[in-house]
Amino acid sequence: MTSEFYNRGLEKAKQKNYAGAIEDFNQVIQLDPYFSKAYIERGLAYYKSGATLQAVFDYNEAIKLDGENAKAYYFRALAKLTLKNLPGALEDVEKAIQFKFNDAGAYDLRGIVQRKQGNILEAIANFKKAAELYLAQKDKENACLCLEKIKQLQPKAEPKPNQEINKSAAIISTQDYFTQLLEKAEKGDTKSAIADLNWILKADAQDAQAYCCRGVVLCKMGQYREAIADFNQAINLNFQDAIVYRNRGKARSQIGDYQGALADINQALKIQPQDNLVYIARGNVYQSMGNYLAAIQDYSQAIQMNPEHPLAYYNRGIAYTCLEEMPNAVEDYQKAASIYCEQEDWENYQLVLNSLQKIQSSIPATNKATYNLLRQRLLRMVGGHWEIAARLIEQKQDFYPGMSEEWYLQTVIDDLERDRR
Repeated sequence: MTSEFYNRGLEKAKQKNYAGAIEDFNQVIQLDPYFSKAYIERGLAYYKSGATLQAVFDYNEAIKLDGENAKAYYFRALAKLTLKNLPGALEDVEKAIQFKFNDAGAYDLRGIVQRKQGNILEAIANFKKAAELYLAQKDKENACLCLEKIKQLQPKAEPKPNQEINKSAAIISTQDYFTQLLEKAEKGDTKSAIADLNWILKADAQDAQAYCCRGVVLCKMGQYREAIADFNQAINLNFQDAIVYRNRGKARSQIGDYQGALADINQALKIQPQDNLVYIARGNVYQSMGNYLAAIQDYSQAIQMNPEHPLAYYNRGIAYTCLEEMPNAVEDYQKAASIYCEQEDWENYQLVLNSLQKIQSSIPATNKATYNLLRQRLLRMVGGHWEIAARLIEQKQDFYPGMSEEWYLQTVIDDLERDRR
């Protein structure tokens, strides 16, 4: 008798006779109150007839009877989505996937929920997974629907003047989309970010911003030559943005092409002269070249533009350390550590503390104060290039052996000052 009512309810639901289906499922539950499938099917009939809250009550009962029923979680997620309970819907659909990991519909639904929550990258990943599962099931129609959802979520080209904007399709701006991808890479998930960017470029090989973004991620992975190739492609596609030149400059610096790096960063400054990150990038190039004075000048400019940027203080502290101006270095490291602490960036905070402790332990005793002052002065005079100073000192040692270190330093300083008059 139970199965007869149950099958009759299924048939009526199939014919969209939801009221009749509910009556039959009522009979089933009256005869067998532990029949979890009857609650699910009655809940579905309630849902399709517009009684969403009643549907949720039935799904709750089904889950009480069978806590690992993926179907019950899936339909309850669908009902909660209808009720605009996005966190509850997400929690339920994740349970559905947990108990049935190859359910294409569940991934599809999770993508819909995440899209509504603004988690675009996660939504696209779920639609991709759903499409793969639908294709494996030879469900071409639903696979195509998922691919269409992905296409809608991917960044759109900026409209031309006087071109009508389709507001319903503008789910996420291009800038927001790529920002989310870079945040994903920053958290260490570079492979996933690259996979998403490859997907975009496969769909549109002329997407300049995608090339630029992929170049930035490749830099994070240490693949600088590949990154430069992507930045080149972005520029060839007329992507005239400071970020592409700044990042190509950083990549060129990493492979030792300092002149190319400076050319790129100077171009970035022409485009965006108020970007303190460009000054930090150029300071890093100068520092790599051993031109510490120029590096300090750029870091100072960056600090003037944004006094709360810890990286500028930290890098300037490194430059001061190379010039052996330890008090200045200590001051900059302390400032950088303080800002990182306020930002609760504990990884970089510890990095700065380690650097600070290292140079504090290396500050010479007061009996070498004169030597240190002379050495710092000489370093300044040769632009921070100690190898130049060392050669000049060696020449004096060859001509005048046996003198004190302070004497050699002072003599070289005197010679340089005389030559500059």
